[in-house]
Amino acid sequence: MAGKTGVIGAGSWGIALAFLLANNGHETTVWSRSEDSVERLKSYHGNEKKLPGVFLPDTVVYTSSMEEAVKDKDVLVLVVPSAHIRETVKLMAPYIDNTAESEQIIVNCTKGIEEDTLMLMSDVILDEIPGSRVCVLSGPSHAEEVGRKLPTTIVVGAFDKDTAKKVQNIFMNDVFRVYISPDMLGIEIGAALKNVIALAAGMADGFGLGDNTKAALITRGIAEIARLGIAMGGKFETFAGLSGIGDLVVTCASMHSRNRRAGILIGEGKTYKEAMDEVQMVVEGVYSAKAALQLAEKYEVDMPIVKGVNEILFEGKSVGEGIHELMMRERRNESSALDW
Repeated sequence: MAGKTGVIGAGSWGIALAFLLANNGHETTVWSRSEDSVERLKSYHGNEKKLPGVFLPDTVVYTSSMEEAVKDKDVLVLVVPSAHIRETVKLMAPYIDNTAESEQIIVNCTKGIEEDTLMLMSDVILDEIPGSRVCVLSGPSHAEEVGRKLPTTIVVGAFDKDTAKKVQNIFMNDVFRVYISPDMLGIEIGAALKNVIALAAGMADGFGLGDNTKAALITRGIAEIARLGIAMGGKFETFAGLSGIGDLVVTCASMHSRNRRAGILIGEGKTYKEAMDEVQMVVEGVYSAKAALQLAEKYEVDMPIVKGVNEILFEGKSVGEGIHELMMRERRNESSALDW
């Protein structure tokens, strides 16, 4: 059944999801911060810079008014950089229907960890809008391919099954398959940390290393993500699924991935700031790296790849030194479950 949706954020992923929702028959409003950007969105019927070639239906409304984007919407799709999520949710809060009878759903599509608090994105939303009906949408899904209607699979996690199924029905069509899961925490940990591992994979590419190295980083990377996620209360199956290994593979392997592209530039000798400037898009792995390391320390989980990425990004260690240290770590079994 068609409903009213508000997409909060007009970057590449926000526009791709607005394109999907509008083509699914939902009344769709897209919010962007400035009136100038709204005028550009209206003129192009999309985001010419971030997602060229994807044109939204004429029925889509663009606005810089948060009240217009949020009020009376059935579903709000939150798609802003993690560094700006709290301030954006504060702007949304006065217009959220937070009554006991409300069925308004906030779908978080932002991947990251808040550096100061170590909160996941859904926790930030609930911190600012207590009692709101929050869920998370994540998985291997480049905006460029969703905008071309290429087959994509994704997972929605929610605290209750009814919310998950409602969101599943809103987003799903013949090229966008949606699964459901109760493990919101695991989904969000996988979503945030895969960006850090993708930076490492990109660094290896930029440094001139091969497929063997890439496979090792992906495989040992998901082991690190799962160790931390399970220690925090996530489920193993989540990390073996779409928002775990699925999202990690696509982010490490594709040139659509801004984290991999930034990593390649760092592997070629640029600083992370120079790499971010050249990519000209938000590189979430840079923002999540410090928080991931702090969580590893808090939960006493060994995460050598995440540690190495932090040292390369923020402490001046070279990619070559980082790879050497990973290769020469203490000898060990592949898994503690396989101990002799």
